[in-house]
Amino acid sequence: MATPQRRRRLRKTIALSVLALLLLLVTCFLTYASLPTLAEPKPLAAVRDDPALRLRETGDAVVLTPTSGASGTGIVFLSGAHIDPAAYASKLSGIVDGGVTVVIARPILNLAILENRPLTTFTGLAPTVNRWYVAGHSLGGVRACQYAKDDYTVAGLILFGSYCGIDVSSTSIPVLSIGGSRDGLTTPSKIRSASHLLPVDATFTTIPGADHADFGDYGPQAGDLSSTTTDASVRSQIANAVLGFVG
Repeated sequence: MATPQRRRRLRKTIALSVLALLLLLVTCFLTYASLPTLAEPKPLAAVRDDPALRLRETGDAVVLTPTSGASGTGIVFLSGAHIDPAAYASKLSGIVDGGVTVVIARPILNLAILENRPLTTFTGLAPTVNRWYVAGHSLGGVRACQYAKDDYTVAGLILFGSYCGIDVSSTSIPVLSIGGSRDGLTTPSKIRSASHLLPVDATFTTIPGADHADFGDYGPQAGDLSSTTTDASVRSQIANAVLGFVG
């Protein structure tokens, strides 16, 4: 039979082991979160060379502004989980070429779902914009839905390969949902199944041949289907849909 002293030592050993395991798990998570999937270099370089826009990186976001013809409209965009914000610059650059400012948020721990700062953290990076939409890809779109529901200043919501996890059907804001026909993660059927959470007049569009990772430029994604379209086509169709939506 164990003595009281041995039982105390055993409990202490177990407690220290559990604490060590928790610290290891936290360390592993923080290390993972601090190393997002990076942007592919060629598409990002093309954006930097685009004379129609200016790319500026801050601690809070990647900001894309038109060099001329700015419309006064802006979009705060939230990245998919663990994706470098710069990975979306190329696919969103067609929107900027059309006169719309895009602020791609750099979320807490590279996970938009954990982002709790007010929207003004990002809109303040483009003070000349007077009308703001909120958008997001994948889990970034889930967080964008929350911003759209909570912030009365939002002019509209745009979902890229995403759907709302909360009910925003009672809001009066317009909603645009852009999906990919080859998206193996946010599948067209999942978007349809969650459509009742959006206003009845929400606009849905599908990019033929686009997969989940086509909304950015960060390489293939586990669980996705293979794309049957081109980056140029996806960029053009995103620009056409969004520019037509924001007017």
